[in-house]
Amino acid sequence: MLKKIGGYSILVVILLGIIYFFLPNYAQKAFLHLTANIDDYEIFENRTIAASNPEAWEKSPQYNQYEMGQTYQEELESYETTAFLVVKDTALFYEKYYLGYDETEISNSFSAAKSIVSLLIGIAIEEGKIESVFQPVSDFLESFQEGEKSKIMIKNLLTMSSGIDWNEAYMSPFSKTTDAYYGNDLKSLVAELEVSGEPSQEFAYKSINTQILAEVLESATGQSISDYATNRLWRKIGAEQDALWSLDRAGGMEKAFCCFNSTARDFARIGQLVLNKGKWNGEQVVPAEYIEMATMPARLIRSGELIPHYGYQWWILNYKGKQIPYARGILGQYIFVLKDKNAVVVRLGKSRSKLYTDEHPNDVFTYVEAAYELLK
Repeated sequence: MLKKIGGYSILVVILLGIIYFFLPNYAQKAFLHLTANIDDYEIFENRTIAASNPEAWEKSPQYNQYEMGQTYQEELESYETTAFLVVKDTALFYEKYYLGYDETEISNSFSAAKSIVSLLIGIAIEEGKIESVFQPVSDFLESFQEGEKSKIMIKNLLTMSSGIDWNEAYMSPFSKTTDAYYGNDLKSLVAELEVSGEPSQEFAYKSINTQILAEVLESATGQSISDYATNRLWRKIGAEQDALWSLDRAGGMEKAFCCFNSTARDFARIGQLVLNKGKWNGEQVVPAEYIEMATMPARLIRSGELIPHYGYQWWILNYKGKQIPYARGILGQYIFVLKDKNAVVVRLGKSRSKLYTDEHPNDVFTYVEAAYELLK
C-alpha cells in the first residue's frame, strides 16, 4: 500500500513538473512565489532613484510623546503593519516600526506608485513635455494611433476611464495583472492592448492605465521614469535614501503601476509635497493647479459624471466632511494627506482589510482615526 502511495506521489510530482515546464514565464514565477510580497524588489531587477540631496526630517518637540490607543494598536498589529508614521507641521510627530523593520528599511509601495507617476505627469506638463491632460496618447505611442485606442487621452488614463480591456485579478496566476507583475516584457503587453469600452464612459480601476502613462512619460522626456523621478522629484524633495523601481527585466521597463521601493520617511515626503501644493523649500516642484486637480474627485470627460473616490491616480476618502487624498497599495501601503491638521500619515505593512466601505478598505478608517487621535 505504501509503495502504491509513493508511486502515485512521484507520478503527481512528475505531472506537475511537466505542467510547470509548459507554463508561460510569468505564470511559473507566480507559482514559485505564490503571492506578491513587500520585499519583492529582491527577486526583480531594479533601477535606482538616487537621493543626492538628503534632508533629514526634524523631530517635533512632541515626537513620540503620545501613545496610540490600545484598540488601534491591536488593529495595526493584526494587519501586519511594518511602519506607522505621522508628520505634523513638517516635523516627525510619531513613528513606530514593527516586525523587525526600521526607518532605513525599504519596501514595495505596490499601487501607491501610481500616485507618484501622476506627480511626474504634472511635472512633465509644466515643462512642456506634455501639452495637457487632454493630449492623445497616440501622440506618444505608435500602438495607439489606430482604432478606438486613438481616442484615449492622458486624462482617461489618470482617471481610470480608458476603456482598455484588462483583467485586474490579483490572485489568478494567468491574469494580465500577474503577467505585468511577474512577466518580462511590459512594452509588448501595452502594444497588444485592445479596447473593450468607450473611453470616458466609466471608472474602472486597471493597473495597465498607469503603465501606459509611464510609456508616455518615457516618450515625452526621452529618459526612463526612474531617471526622470531622480532629477525632477526625488532630489528636489530631499529624500534621505535611494529608492528602487523594479523592472520587468535587466535594463527594461519600470513596473510603474507598482513597485516603487522606499522607506516610510521618504514616502512621507510625497505626502508632504502634496500638502505643500507641490512646493518644497520654496521651489514649485509640481504645479499647484495640477496637485489640486489630482487630489480632488475627477469628472469623466464625456458625461461629466463625478468620480467621488478618485482623482488623478490619487484616492479620495470622504471622512467626516473632509476630503482626504491618499495613495494606496494592495497590501496596505498608504500615504494620507490631512490638510486640516497640516499632517501626513504613512502606514506600511503586509496586509489590509478585505472589506470595503465606499470603495475604501476598512482599515483605512482605522489609520485615519488613529492619526486624528494622536494629533488632537
